[in-house]
This record gives sequence, structure tokens and C-alpha cells, in this order.
Amino acid sequence: MARWFVINLPPWLLLAGLVVVIAVGTAVVQALVRHCFPGLKRGAHNQMANFIFPVVAVVYGFFIGFLVLALWGQVNSADQTTRTEGAAGVQMAGGLHAFGKTDGERIRQSLLAYARAAAAEWPHAAGGGTTPEAENALNRLSSTYDAIKPHNDVQRAFLTSSLASLRDLHGARTARLLQARTNTGPPLSLWLVIFLNSGLVLGFAVIFGTEQAWMHYGMVAAVSVLVGANLFLVTELAYPYVGELSTSPEPLNEVVRFLSSPR
Repeated sequence: MARWFVINLPPWLLLAGLVVVIAVGTAVVQALVRHCFPGLKRGAHNQMANFIFPVVAVVYGFFIGFLVLALWGQVNSADQTTRTEGAAGVQMAGGLHAFGKTDGERIRQSLLAYARAAAAEWPHAAGGGTTPEAENALNRLSSTYDAIKPHNDVQRAFLTSSLASLRDLHGARTARLLQARTNTGPPLSLWLVIFLNSGLVLGFAVIFGTEQAWMHYGMVAAVSVLVGANLFLVTELAYPYVGELSTSPEPLNEVVRFLSSPR
């Protein structure tokens, strides 16, 4: 469900929606608590709340920080995989001059076709899917290199280097697709822990006693915004290949630009 929101909603709308839903929902609960338990307004329990709430807040902050760090590591890993794929393509493109005009142009066309197809495939690949165009382009690129017959030591050296880069490209593409296919976001148990921690923080803010209603509502609204923003951050980071904070096909586009620029 969270993945659907990340894919189909603009980030600003998702953030605003989370903040509004949490803030309004908490305000309704707060109004009910103040109405049903008027004795809480006197703040007789505040001494205990002042002792427990900082503990809850520290645990919540540590948990969210640790979770964001772990999820950001996943995004960085996905980004590194895509960069490896793009770097391999650029390295292959840099060695085209060694194979002569005819063979070099054949390789350039095959590599350019793959880079364009892989970039166009990105929306499908973000879910672990592939397109026939990208698969066929990669097969043609491999066949093009297989057909190369080096005529001297320089060409043999560049062919060896290019084949190593081609293997890196194959490996990075496979790793990227597997990462996207197997990453389904945090498990249900982790979401339950996130909601439990968030609920505790909001709950202690709600039961904090004060006679001044406007001050109490303002404090709870601020905590609600904080919780909503944290949930937005976790949701966006949970899926390395989709969303505003995900990795992008820019390294593949860089291969296209490199091959398309006059040299």
C-alpha cells in the first residue's frame, strides 16, 4: 500500500496528506480526551508525564534516526549499482576509437541502443520488470563484441578491457533488477513498530495537562507535524527505485550523452 502512494502521489501531496491526516486525527482525539477527562486539564499527572515523555521521545528519535539511516543505505546501494552500470557503459564508449571506424561505429550504435532502451525501461525496471527492447539491445551489444576480430595488440587490449566492462554492465544490470524486484519495503512488523512509536509520542502529547487549550492544541499540532514528516521520510526512502528520494537513470542518460556528443 505504501509503495502505491509513493508511485502515484506527488511528494508534496503525500507529505501534506500525512501531516493533515495525523494532525486532524490527533486533534479530534485530543478534543475527546479534554472533553471526557476534564481532570487532565489541571495537570496533576504532569510530573509523571514529564518523566516518561522525554524517554519516549528519545527512543522514538533514536528509532527513526536508525531506520532512516538504514533505508538511506539501501538507496545509496541502489545508486551505486546504477552508477556502476553507467560507468561501465562510459568506459566501453571511451575505447571505441581503438577498433577502427567500421567496428567502432557498430559498437557505438549497439551501446547507444542499449543505453536508450535501459533508460526508457526504467519505470518497468523500478519494479524489477524488463522490456524486450532493453533485453534485445543488450544481447545485440554482446553479439557485436563477440564478432570483433582484433588486428593488433592495441585492439586486443581494448577488447579485453571492453569485455570486462561489458561483464560489469551485465552484473550491475542484474543486481539492479534483483534489488528492485526483491525490495518490497519494510515488513508489516516494522510498520507496526513505527506506528506504535508514533502513537506513543502523540499519546503523551495529548494527555499532557494544561488549562490553556490553545497552547495544548498548538503543542500537539507541532508534534503531529513532526511525526507526519518522519513517516513521509520513511515512506519515501523505503523503496530505492521509486519516489522522490530514489536513485535515477541519470548514469544511463550520461552514456547516451557521451555517445551522442561529437568527437
